[in-house]
Amino acid sequence: MANVDYKELKKGGFMKQVDKDRFALRVKIVGGQIKSDQLAKVNEIAQKYGAGYVHMTSRQSIEIPFIRLQDVDVVKEELSKAGLKPGACGPRVRTITACQGSTICPSGLINTTELANEFDERYYARELPHKFKLGITGCRNNCLKAEENDIGVKGGMMPCWVEHKCIYCGLCQAVCPAKVIQVKKQEKELTFNEKDCIYCGKCVKVCPTSAWEGKSGFIVYFGGLFGNRISIGRQLLPIIFSKEVLHKVIEATLAFFEENGKPGERFGNTLDRVGWGLLEDRLVELLEAV
Repeated sequence: MANVDYKELKKGGFMKQVDKDRFALRVKIVGGQIKSDQLAKVNEIAQKYGAGYVHMTSRQSIEIPFIRLQDVDVVKEELSKAGLKPGACGPRVRTITACQGSTICPSGLINTTELANEFDERYYARELPHKFKLGITGCRNNCLKAEENDIGVKGGMMPCWVEHKCIYCGLCQAVCPAKVIQVKKQEKELTFNEKDCIYCGKCVKVCPTSAWEGKSGFIVYFGGLFGNRISIGRQLLPIIFSKEVLHKVIEATLAFFEENGKPGERFGNTLDRVGWGLLEDRLVELLEAV
């Protein structure tokens, strides 16, 4: 045990337990989805090499505790047979989390699964000054708590009223949480305070005549923390409608953290130290150039 590189094991998803010579294996799962045959393999490994149970983490991963040191290599081989890998730990981009999104959930405004897979391909396990969490939530219901992530993406929808389709039923006013829609049924008048809209898309989804049309986009939050220190991420940019632009924003943010972050310093703490305006100015300049 004296020559065991615990840091390297943790980097590869095997975290040392309290129990001597035992490790909890974190399985890489993207966007909270795992195939049924893969789940069967996880069960098999837990029964054969663990303690017969798994732990569901707070970030949609599965951990298999009580793996023995001498079984680490064979467990990795068994995982690979099902197309699975250990999850990344340590100072790097962690597993991408996501809710069900628009392909499953009636409230969803964006395809969270597709975006999670793109994030995984582009950013997962990238080396950074500290751990970095990316989370995607499909709508304002915020099931994945976008503001608690280092970068959180929340689905949004920009509504547009089509006057000639409107029957002035008032349903849009009734469901609007921001109270930015006012309908006068008798006078057949509708006012929409677009400036204070929160892009929830509820008016679009409830309208019986499609008098509200919506354009889906991404609301991005930066610098969230939920651990020893709790800090709510900030929205530094207006809603983004292009995935290409979204990826440019994330790349620029990760580069900013690489340049300005100190080893062992979370992204939100870096922003507090160097100034949030420094990142905001860089991102605004980026958007102006695209």
